[in-house]
Amino acid sequence: MSDAPTPARPQRARPAGGPRAAAALALAAALAVPGPAAAQGTPAAGRAKAQACAACHGPLGLATAPDAPNLAGQPADYLAAQLRAYRGGARQHPVMNVVAKPLGDDDIAALAAWFASLKVEVKEP
Repeated sequence: MSDAPTPARPQRARPAGGPRAAAALALAAALAVPGPAAAQGTPAAGRAKAQACAACHGPLGLATAPDAPNLAGQPADYLAAQLRAYRGGARQHPVMNVVAKPLGDDDIAALAAWFASLKVEVKEP
């Protein structure tokens, strides 16, 4: 045996493009479509914007992807804070950072209002 240090294992680089990047860009473009100014921050405005979220978070905020959280019934303040953290880079996720980047404060308020307005029922097994 040698006393020489073991070389560090090289990290596998992920390609910059690919299906995830394309999906993230498509979602970002869909979320960036402005809604009526009077409806910003309302569940109705958020519902229209949330259609782009359905691929991972489900059409009613119950996740369809195994690594995506359920958004239905979460407090609006929490959801808005998380989206702002993704937008600003304080919270990291390869898809969510791209999706949240173009969102304005009104978009975030509308999305948060929509998902918070969804009622979730919990039943004991």
